[in-house]
Amino acid sequence: MRVLLACTAFLFISCTQNQPTEIEKWEAQAENITIIRDDFGVPHIYGKTDADAVFGLLYAQCEDDFNRVEQNYIWATGRLAEVEGEEALYSDLRAKLFMTEEEARANYENSPEWLKELCDAFADGINYYLHTHPEVKPKLLTRFEPWMPMYFSEGSIGGDIERISTRKIKSFYESGMELPEMEALQLKKEEEMAEPQGSNGIAISGDLTESGNAMLLINPHTSFYFRGEVHVVSEEGLNAYGAVTWGQFFVYQGFNEKTGWMHTSTYTDVMDEFKETIVKNDGKLFYQYGEELRPVDSSSVTLTYKDGDSMKEKTFPMYRTHHGPITHQVGGQWTASAMMWEPVKALEQSYIRTKQDGYDGFREMMDIRTNSSNNTVYADAEGNIAYFHGNFVPKRDTIFDYTEPVDGSNPKTDWQGLHTVDENILVLNPENGWIQNCNSTPYTSALEFSPKREDYPNYMSRDQENFRGIHAIELLTGRSGYTLDGLIELAHDPYLPAFEALIPGLVKAYDENPNPELEEAIDVLRNWDYTTSEESIAMTLAHYYGTIFWRAALTGKMKSRPTQLELFNNNEKWMSSERRVELFKQVLDNLESDFGTWKMPWGEVNRYQRLNGNIRQAFDDDKPSIPIGFASGRWGALAAYGARYSNNTKKIYGTRGNSFVAAVEFGDKVKAKTMLAGGQSGDPESPHFNDQAQRYADMEFKDAAYYKEDVLKRAEVTYSPGGKY
Repeated sequence: MRVLLACTAFLFISCTQNQPTEIEKWEAQAENITIIRDDFGVPHIYGKTDADAVFGLLYAQCEDDFNRVEQNYIWATGRLAEVEGEEALYSDLRAKLFMTEEEARANYENSPEWLKELCDAFADGINYYLHTHPEVKPKLLTRFEPWMPMYFSEGSIGGDIERISTRKIKSFYESGMELPEMEALQLKKEEEMAEPQGSNGIAISGDLTESGNAMLLINPHTSFYFRGEVHVVSEEGLNAYGAVTWGQFFVYQGFNEKTGWMHTSTYTDVMDEFKETIVKNDGKLFYQYGEELRPVDSSSVTLTYKDGDSMKEKTFPMYRTHHGPITHQVGGQWTASAMMWEPVKALEQSYIRTKQDGYDGFREMMDIRTNSSNNTVYADAEGNIAYFHGNFVPKRDTIFDYTEPVDGSNPKTDWQGLHTVDENILVLNPENGWIQNCNSTPYTSALEFSPKREDYPNYMSRDQENFRGIHAIELLTGRSGYTLDGLIELAHDPYLPAFEALIPGLVKAYDENPNPELEEAIDVLRNWDYTTSEESIAMTLAHYYGTIFWRAALTGKMKSRPTQLELFNNNEKWMSSERRVELFKQVLDNLESDFGTWKMPWGEVNRYQRLNGNIRQAFDDDKPSIPIGFASGRWGALAAYGARYSNNTKKIYGTRGNSFVAAVEFGDKVKAKTMLAGGQSGDPESPHFNDQAQRYADMEFKDAAYYKEDVLKRAEVTYSPGGKY
């Protein structure tokens, strides 16, 4: 018996000793991966398996900008307050209300084996980077775990959850109160005034192109440096090129040899609020649902936050009904927020999307129905173009108004499953030969071949146009003979339809209320063609006037606030001529105060500046910057360039808009031209930190190296993870 035990122990020790360590496993996997950096620093990652490719992809992302990879997961996993302090607690609480770490771990464990392998590779790739780069000091996350991608709720950091107000969460969970009405109105005004967070997607049929091949414009409008440009390839059929949000293990907006996909923000109603009737019985909480009382799911979470040089903790209750977590109060009632939250299926869909080779497979992939906050504009090598308006649309009883919180105690308000893809708004190969979506109504996506509003329930989409949509339709109508360069030119057209709507009203107001001090400046606008450029003084005047007019017009208006389109097209209705002239004088006074003259060319005012790798740039008028002729998307610019915040500078510095842009042509071989704001790297010492900045300003796109022979021709350095870059 003793001999048997001794032998067993020996075998156990031997087997244990023969098990590779974690580091040895990383090193072995790294040998299966090659990273080729091209002349713009774009990483082309080649792996034997998909998991190898994912490992290499995350490793390369960390090389380019570990700061942003880490930041995205600090935010997504609900640990932001540990870095930024107490004010971030409610962002963290929001994350935990929808998914705790325990739930994320369970989702990972319940994932199909192939997805678990990719999640493992995600974590291993980042951890191997940290192992091989001890000089990198994370702000918080010293080890990444395979369950973390579950927090990419539908493929993109943020998505639907960012629409849940942290201010409302704070009011409820801190004091049990409703957000005061004036604060709620201010929040709404801030949202309306912000630079549009959306994108342009345009698909062109081969009938309208010079080559006879379909084309796709991939034009997301995000914060700058939000996504990197990557190319990821495996021997298991993966060959995807495009934009990846830092920390993702799949191409989010991009193309492969046969298909291309572009996401735009949707007006589809995919989130609802349910007012719950809460009853307390024997010290326990219940909520009314029809004739029954159901127990409120109650738990608590302890969050850590930074306070000076120390860490403190704060414990919060968390409440949930079958509708979703309680996030705020409405009319004195606890209110649950419902949204798509199926992280496993969402990750499956996001990855499967990148490996489709034609419309049939792509259409089948859409049946997963978890890409909730986005529309999809599509083109392929078979010549198909398509538009999917939303991909997660709950069925509802149309007697209720879901634009407002509904009565959660009435079972009839519950979601009744999901609409099928065929029941959703879908456009396929329209006769006009093009499809556009600029976060505008789908009912003008393809001229007279657009879907008809009356064919769909009210909640399917708001029928709301914007100036970018108007601009795109005008450019696309009646045009043919497209080339890639022609599509890029269209995407940067300088006309601004918002000002053609707004400025004549100002000129007329001046003519009714003449002021010699303003005459010269008014004449500049009177003779303007409503196009933007670096040299345009009119653009400067229009930008500042449009901003101050919009802000002033919305002030004090409560419920019946006009849309921007309504406001600008009918500006005489919303503001007196005297007031408009007065606002314009304020514009001139402000310009003269800031710059000594109102005669400021737009490029002298509107600048691009990237000083360091920080997520928020400390803009400085005294430091180098370059002029930009583009304008804000709110004015109808397709090539959007907007400022999200300022640092008390006099000049305007862009923070969001055109970021990654690609024009793609499908045929026997795929061709693409791309642009990335700034450059691939977040390291100021890298030659690829700002090497695309001037090209960005000049609209000088680069050819995407997709095929291996082209990648090798442009190779700057070739290595495996752990090697020197």
